Amino acid sequence: MRTRILTPLLLALVLATGCASTGGRYPSRTAAVETGVASYYAGKYHGRRTASGEKYNQGNMTAAHRTLPFGTRVRVTNLENGRSVVLRITDRGPFRRGRVIDVSKKAARRLGFLREGTAKVRVEVVSR
Repeated sequence: MRTRILTPLLLALVLATGCASTGGRYPSRTAAVETGVASYYAGKYHGRRTASGEKYNQGNMTAAHRTLPFGTRVRVTNLENGRSVVLRITDRGPFRRGRVIDVSKKAARRLGFLREGTAKVRVEVVSR
């Protein structure tokens, strides 16, 4: 008798957990920490709308990431000089192979790679 009740109950539990949501709009496979190359937006994008709908301002502390939700705050650390900044995700990108994040011009200056144009960085999610 007990087996007849437990088997369907266990099967229902397994099926229900298989349909559970991760709670976010984006895949959970987005890592909380990434390492790769960062670049910064050229001045020609200043004033244009970003994918989030707000205007890009090269004087703000913002960034573009391929998958993180808009509004996510990330700490970007330049692995070559140790400088770090906290940025808000407002756009999609970068669209060049090997790049993990595009940062605003102000952020690139603070991170110390404005002249070089790119830098090896670590990107850590601070809050979503």
